[in-house]
Amino acid sequence: MGFPNPAQDHLERQISLDDLLRLREPSVYLFKMGSDAMTDAGIFAGDICVVDRAINPVHGHIVQASVNGEPFCRRLWLTGGEVKLISESPKGPARYILEADELQVFGVVTYSVRCHEAKS
Repeated sequence: MGFPNPAQDHLERQISLDDLLRLREPSVYLFKMGSDAMTDAGIFAGDICVVDRAINPVHGHIVQASVNGEPFCRRLWLTGGEVKLISESPKGPARYILEADELQVFGVVTYSVRCHEAKS
């Protein structure tokens, strides 16, 4: 005779990261965050970001983009005709998009995954 597991009622079926993160969708891809520009949004250097090209980027989305060929992962700011990419870290300034700049938004960041394994 034993005691029932109190967590038994909260156990779920197996979790599929493919299904949860929609990794098998043709519009979804992964990239590794290369800076700490989004730490206040919970995305740190080395995190794996899940990006969906099928989502139409709007004000407030975190996006993977490039400005004149320079890559950025930032929050998209679209207000009053002003376009900028906002860093979510005190270390990074906003990148204003000027008329002569070429902004290309590749997709919207939907998830981030962090490794917690100790580095040796």
